[in-house]
Amino acid sequence: MPLPKPPAKKAHILSLTEIDAQAAPRAGKRPQKAEKAEPTSPPVLDLFAPHERGPSAHTARAPATAEVAAPPATLRQTGPKIRRPKSEGPPKLFVLDTNVLMHDPMSIFRFDEHDIYLPMITLEELDSHKRGMSEVARNARQVSRELDALVAGISAEEHQRGIPLAKTGHREAAGKLFFQTHLLKADLPEGLPQGKADNQILGVVQSLRTQHADREVVLVSKDINMRIKARALGLPAEDYYNDKTLDDVDLLYTGVMPLPPDFWERHGKTMESWQQGGSTFYRISGPLVPALLINQFVYLEAPGVAPLYAKVTEITGKTAVLRTLKDYTHQKNAVWGVTARNREQNFALNLLMDPECDFVTLTGTAGTGKTLMTLASGLSQVLDERRYTEIIVTRVTVPVGEDIGYLPGTEEEKMSPWMGALDDNLEVLARTDSSAGEWGRAATNELVRSKIKIKSMNFMRGRTFLNKYVIIDEAQNLTPKQMKTLITRAGPGTKIVCLGNLAQIDTPYLTEGSSGLTYAIDRFKGWPHSGHVTLARGERSRLADFASEVL
Repeated sequence: MPLPKPPAKKAHILSLTEIDAQAAPRAGKRPQKAEKAEPTSPPVLDLFAPHERGPSAHTARAPATAEVAAPPATLRQTGPKIRRPKSEGPPKLFVLDTNVLMHDPMSIFRFDEHDIYLPMITLEELDSHKRGMSEVARNARQVSRELDALVAGISAEEHQRGIPLAKTGHREAAGKLFFQTHLLKADLPEGLPQGKADNQILGVVQSLRTQHADREVVLVSKDINMRIKARALGLPAEDYYNDKTLDDVDLLYTGVMPLPPDFWERHGKTMESWQQGGSTFYRISGPLVPALLINQFVYLEAPGVAPLYAKVTEITGKTAVLRTLKDYTHQKNAVWGVTARNREQNFALNLLMDPECDFVTLTGTAGTGKTLMTLASGLSQVLDERRYTEIIVTRVTVPVGEDIGYLPGTEEEKMSPWMGALDDNLEVLARTDSSAGEWGRAATNELVRSKIKIKSMNFMRGRTFLNKYVIIDEAQNLTPKQMKTLITRAGPGTKIVCLGNLAQIDTPYLTEGSSGLTYAIDRFKGWPHSGHVTLARGERSRLADFASEVL
């Protein structure tokens, strides 16, 4: 086929009118199959106001109006975007408790078009908590800085009308901020002590409901007893939900998907398969592909048919590539003497031993083998494969019962009581080598101990780990901010493994939906260099399995 002739003259830039004329449908010319019913197209979600976008093929098909058909050119290019309110009716007035601000310093900007009201007692409590190096003190200081930036250059009259929350650049906040500037009298029950801060906030909510009968006034608090007292007095009260990644933890990404029984019948006709590097690859296309994510594990177990265990390695358009897994249930593939005892453990070992997977999260109940498999994989890759230089273990020091007080010694000696799980698993791994003898096992234990460093989370800020295997144990007790601080310590060649049980959260104000582990699992799903597996079956002992079910 001959090439087309080169252009004889230079091109020129089309004007907006000419572009619109070409994009608009031409009258009198219909497709040849116009008599047939046109296929219905899915509804298109319009995220722009009519005056925000210039004329296009979509606006040309709409009913012609003067405002939509010919908006000014300057408005099309530089017109400000207008937020549409997410709820109907007048904006609500949210009264924030102090614990909400200390839990999330940016909470005042996360109420969309609604207004925020801060009682003076809230500012007093913020001032009393701002001293110290704890997370609560840092959050209190950050809230004070945000409020100082909002009130800078604001007159007394503007205080009365409300301070726009978008003043400091937070465009998602379209409401206003109000401060309590005078005493509000409210009729509370005589049994409530008037000097207590919680009761003063309840009095403010009661008085605001009387003053603003045309709008809804809601108390927002992380304190359960505070919400109970408010509802007992007939005042609307809510928890702070914006810190929750998921409303229902049952919807959390598990990292594993069972394939339907008719998988081969529905996807086998257009399937391509090949072998490379000891693994079999399948390229599939079908209705299952949109539901898959990178590094997600799939399995198909049917009686009389060889089971399929694979991992999604590539998603391109409407096709996905599955790769069969290495069988770590067999003794020949044992990792530091440890073999997988169930399907999920096999999936987890494939992630832990994958050099392309930089971030791994493992969740499960007690006794599912999270720490043992992670430690065995780390020792194998540090001592045998020399992929990493050493193992760094850290965890949140939140006691289950009463605190035993200060601990003597160095950093590692102070952390040793918190690392009982590490010592137990090292004892199990030391028993796997029965041919070395007593002297050989002692030398191995010394070598293993020299490659494991126990670090405290309090000194992680500012550090950078190069070629390290980092284990974050009990990660369910981390806040999303602490999780971000730890993950961003990773340098080139570092692998981070987060372990936790979302049913055992000991940190106050943290729930299964707002935990940093839940936050990391949800945000990292689908990233090509991360993976997650939820371990479901306990392998510690029959006593531990029965206790986890009935107790």
